[in-house]
Amino acid sequence: MRCEMRSTRVHEREKVNIMPKKAALKTVNHDSLLEYFKKPDYAPQTLGELSDVFDVRGGGRQALVDLLHKMVMNGEIVLIRKTRYSLGAPADLVTGRLEVKRSGDGYLTNLEGELTVKIDRGHLGTALPGDKVVVRLEPTRVGMADWQRHGVVIRVLERGARVVVGTLKSTGKFLYVAPMDPSYQQDFYVSDAHGAQINDRVVIQFTNWENKHVNPEAEIIEVIGPADNPSLDTLAIMRQYDLPEEFPVEVMREASASAGRLTQPGNRVDLRPKFIFTVDPVTAKDFDDALSLERDDEGRRVLGVHIADVCHFVTKGNALDREAIERGNSVYLPDKVIPMLPEELSNGLCSLKPDQDRLAFSAFITFDDAGRVIRSKFARTIIRSRLRLTYEQALQVLQTPAGMACKVELPDGARQLVNEVCELAMQLRARRLAQYALDINMPENQVIIGKGGMIEDIRPVENDISHQMIEECMVAANEAVDHEISTRGMKLIHRLHEAPAEDKIEMLTADLHDMGYQPGQLNNRRNLMEFLTRIRDTPLANSAQMAVLRSMKRAVYSSKEGGHFGLAKKFYAHFTSPIRRYPDLVVHRILAAILESRSNPYPAEELERLAVHCSETEQTAQEAERELLEIKKYRFLAQQIEQHAARVYDAVVVKVMNFGLFVELDGLGVQGLVHVSAISDAFVRFDPGDKALRAGQDVYKLGTRIKVLAVKVDFEKRRIDFALERPAANRPVSARQAKGGAAGQPQQARRGGGQGQAQQRGRRRRR
Repeated sequence: MRCEMRSTRVHEREKVNIMPKKAALKTVNHDSLLEYFKKPDYAPQTLGELSDVFDVRGGGRQALVDLLHKMVMNGEIVLIRKTRYSLGAPADLVTGRLEVKRSGDGYLTNLEGELTVKIDRGHLGTALPGDKVVVRLEPTRVGMADWQRHGVVIRVLERGARVVVGTLKSTGKFLYVAPMDPSYQQDFYVSDAHGAQINDRVVIQFTNWENKHVNPEAEIIEVIGPADNPSLDTLAIMRQYDLPEEFPVEVMREASASAGRLTQPGNRVDLRPKFIFTVDPVTAKDFDDALSLERDDEGRRVLGVHIADVCHFVTKGNALDREAIERGNSVYLPDKVIPMLPEELSNGLCSLKPDQDRLAFSAFITFDDAGRVIRSKFARTIIRSRLRLTYEQALQVLQTPAGMACKVELPDGARQLVNEVCELAMQLRARRLAQYALDINMPENQVIIGKGGMIEDIRPVENDISHQMIEECMVAANEAVDHEISTRGMKLIHRLHEAPAEDKIEMLTADLHDMGYQPGQLNNRRNLMEFLTRIRDTPLANSAQMAVLRSMKRAVYSSKEGGHFGLAKKFYAHFTSPIRRYPDLVVHRILAAILESRSNPYPAEELERLAVHCSETEQTAQEAERELLEIKKYRFLAQQIEQHAARVYDAVVVKVMNFGLFVELDGLGVQGLVHVSAISDAFVRFDPGDKALRAGQDVYKLGTRIKVLAVKVDFEKRRIDFALERPAANRPVSARQAKGGAAGQPQQARRGGGQGQAQQRGRRRRR
């Protein structure tokens, strides 16, 4: 289940009590068993043979079975011919989780979620996305990098997602469900509609698949409603990603009773006389951070970052806490927020609303004139926010020249304070970028969903100085907290972002060469950042930045220290959003223990389990957000076609093939295909040397700017066909050309790939 916490610790010391056959062999644990497998003369053995070697009997045998199973599931050893245990490497067998791309090809992912072995679509057997599988590696060619290795699935160890959302279809004789997720390459056979109508969205439970030449089988367990009803998209995504709807009764009862704790603040520093303010999106309801700025006795700036003290209301181990762990984080969908905590807390008691007393955890960071940290201190406080600004209002304040009246009404001294905070933040940003922190500024959009579940508007969101001001202050607080806890020798949950692997840099370099760039050596952060700066204003800048992002390791939660590669920080943890991220709440509790001279409330093993689980729930949330936004954008384009009101979009060519151009739309961020028949009635020639299509005097290559309109949207396969606004012959697109673009091309664009976000809050400050 999604909520189940699984440890990825491979080196657990799980002992199996046995009666030793020889004096030298008294117990069987992970290390001794692994050492036995590594002997040069070891040959694959059965459970019975291993039991005899280690003289395991009775309960000890069952413990040995459990240990062997865990080692198999972790990928340390493999089962050969279903009965014999061996190390995977000598047998060229590896274990991992299967990820399937929309092309149909699969990739094995390791415990860190990194793609490793490629598995061609014909070699997946009966494996489905998310399954844990055993893969036999193909022979390695001389000079082949790890990321170039191929393999074949030989066994499914554990099925992944048991529940799939799809659309009920019929062949006339049989019923089947076409999955909504295009990574599934198979339809599912169902024997009974269970009340669903054809073309209804349904939820199915996987039951069986043993023969790859027939379809997998499933059973309908819920009917959502018509697939063409956009108001049901969010519910479908919630079912697909197993996102919760309501809070359990016990949790709501505890949340309602939490109000009494506001009147029992305990021993706190009273900051209510201080000027403290918040800056958030205009639609935000949960204000979990606030700022202040003062001068110390020596005239140095002291930044105050004040975070909602959620752990005062959510006690470790109670029902609220258990539910927060299961959810891991809030989920921000275009038309719905699924909070980690009930509204009584997230939008009420814990929200730092203006002119209301609130409990906070405050970080006070003292900086010198150059923006270097002199010292940090922390305290549990009580605050009263004096001013609530939206990002738009803050930007207006910051952009109004000195001496001119500002349209935003502010209390006395507030304008100067906001400007001083921004000045410090820009200084911190400059210092961070001087350390070659990665400044990848992908376009963001705010998607507005109107009545009926359709997109009403898409608005660009600029990464302006108002956003940068808040981000830099939060980064400073996150760094200070990690430094404080780590240097005291306490374990915590870090926000870990490791440097990219060497083979990923090789892949990135090859991709950038294909785009026409000469990136040079990208094996360190400085070179990478200098390349990004150099190509910022080029036509394919977005594509290049996306390629860089794909080469990066995923930022995860971990009890392991490793720093944050992208931010150029040695110490980094999440502290600033405990309303919507569980790791922040854990860090708060550990910091509170330090202030109260208590021991760490979290054993190391528990921290690692929580880190792994929260990394998984975060990834689930991000995938759900992307998936729903993509569906909405596809509906948006399909509606234009149905109403004969297709808009003309500016686009850039991101790939050239002999059958057409793959383009990406400005603003929407979706990709699709302009088929050669939609380019010109005349002969269109493909030039493989220049990677260009030539239609008379018109040349289309990577980075070419064109204008296109959508002519066909395929929801199930996630493909969009575009046509040029005016073909090369300067004629309007004909019906034949529009139809030709959608006809039978197996390599049409499968990726909507939108970078837009419906909730600014959902994307900002994830670092």
